[in-house]
Amino acid sequence: QVQLVESGGGLVQAGGSLRLSCAASEHTFTNYFMGWFRQAPGKEREFVAVGTNWSGGVTYYGDFVKGRFTISRDNAKDTVFLQMNSLIPEDTAVYYCAARPFLHTDYAQWKAWAYWGQGTQVTVSS
Repeated sequence: QVQLVESGGGLVQAGGSLRLSCAASEHTFTNYFMGWFRQAPGKEREFVAVGTNWSGGVTYYGDFVKGRFTISRDNAKDTVFLQMNSLIPEDTAVYYCAARPFLHTDYAQWKAWAYWGQGTQVTVSS
C-alpha cells in the first residue's frame, strides 16, 4: 500500500506561485498514476490534474486550471509535483495528492482513487 505525503502549501498573494510536492513511500512508484485534487470548505473534492506514470506522458487538468498549473513527476525520487502559477483567491483549498494503479476515464472522480495523502493547505489572499 503506497503512502503519500504532501508538502509545499502555504499563504501566497493573488498572482503568486506555489509548488506542491507529494512523496510516495512505494518504491514501485512507476506502477501508479498520480493525481491532484482539492477541497475548499463546504465544497466537494475537485479534480485538479492527473499524469501518466512516466515522466513527460499525457496529462489532464480540471477546466478551471486554464493553463496555470502543471503536473510533473520525478520517478527517481518517487515524487509528483504540482506547479501552480497565477493563483487566485478561488484556488484556496486543501490540496491532496492521490494514486491509483490504473487510469480509466473516471480519473476526475475522487472516489475512484485508491490512495490519498493527508493534504496541504493553500491559501491565496486578494
